[in-house]
Parts: sequence; C-alpha cells; structure tokens
Amino acid sequence: MSFCNELRNYAQDVWDNWHHHPFITGIGDGSLEREKYIYWIKQDYVYLKDYARVFALAGAKARELADMQDFARLVDGVLNTEMSLHRSYCSRFGIDVQELDTLEKSPTCQGYTDFLVRTGAIETVGITIAALLPCFWGFYEIGTRLQAVGDTTENNPYRDWIKMYSSPEFADLVEWSKRLTEKYALDAGAEEREAMKEAFLISSKYESMFWEMAHILEEWKY
Repeated sequence: MSFCNELRNYAQDVWDNWHHHPFITGIGDGSLEREKYIYWIKQDYVYLKDYARVFALAGAKARELADMQDFARLVDGVLNTEMSLHRSYCSRFGIDVQELDTLEKSPTCQGYTDFLVRTGAIETVGITIAALLPCFWGFYEIGTRLQAVGDTTENNPYRDWIKMYSSPEFADLVEWSKRLTEKYALDAGAEEREAMKEAFLISSKYESMFWEMAHILEEWKY
C-alpha cells in the first residue's frame, strides 16, 4: 500500500462524510444558497493566501532543487490557478475583488490557517506536505465525484466549480502533492510517519469544518 493510500484510509470516515455534507451536495445539484457560496468563496480566498505561503515555507526547507521546483509549481498553481477562479466567480456573483483583501477570517479559517502556518514553520517538510495534502486531494476527489454524479449543465450555477476541481490541470497539482508526500514518507522514520498521518488527519478535519463553517455562515461570537 502506498503511503498516500494509508493516509486516505486513516482519515476515511472524515473524507467519506464530506460527500454527504449539504454544502457539497448543494454544489453538486445547484441548490446551494447563493449567500453560503459567497461566504465560502470569500473565506477560501483568504485561506489560499496562507496555503500558498506554507508551500513556500516547505520549499525554503527543501534540500533538493527538484523539490524546490515542485513546491514553486504548487505555489504557482494556488496563486494563479485556484485564486484566478475565485476572482472570476467574485465578478460573476457581484463581489468587488478589492473587498477580498480586507476580509476578516472566520474562526474556522483562522484556526486552520494558523495550524498550517505553524506546521510549515516548525515541522519537517514531510509533516508539512502531509498537512497540505487534504486540501488539494480532497477537492479533487469531491470534484471528480460531482463531475460523475452531479448536475454539470448550465442549470447549475456552480458547474464551473465542479469543472475546475475535476480538471486535468488540477489533477496534475494533486499528483505533484502526492508524489512529494510519498517521497518524504519514504525517507521518514516511524515517528515522523506517524506525525505525518496525524497532520493529515487534523487538516482533513479542518476541511470538514470549513464546509460546515460556510453552511452555517459562521461568525465570531465575541
């Protein structure tokens, strides 16, 4: 069994529950309330900035030039592929792009990005890449499932979301991430591999919380 498959099995219950969450099913059939999607895209936009920063932190720690190049590609993929989709959606949904740079993070977004940045700053490259993997890989799994069973016609206002996260270009980003994870797991000792699994699981749980955050339009209480 590959290490990535081991990670997927370790977090299976969390990942399987994603596909039944009302936010995801609403994306799939187009029934998701507009305000919830707008909330999500704003929070995901500010999340992606830190997500890219953590790939940059991993790249700064990498010893081999090839790894540095891979991390640079992943940073580019986040900043210039994923975030470009967000900006185009903002225009479509009447959101001022400049507003995105003044947004306050939700409690869940703050917690998730703090976890990732802390991991990137103090942990090994292997643990860091394991913490980053659920976002890329999880979105691709959701996107490909919705592409197969969801409504991808013009009747679904979220069809481009499904298309984006099931695209060959996004699949390439996922494969880069998985390949890097396998490489660092191979070189890791037993203790570090366990830490990689825990980091993967924590990020997977935060991914679940992110869907729920948007579904309930989470706010700071105080």
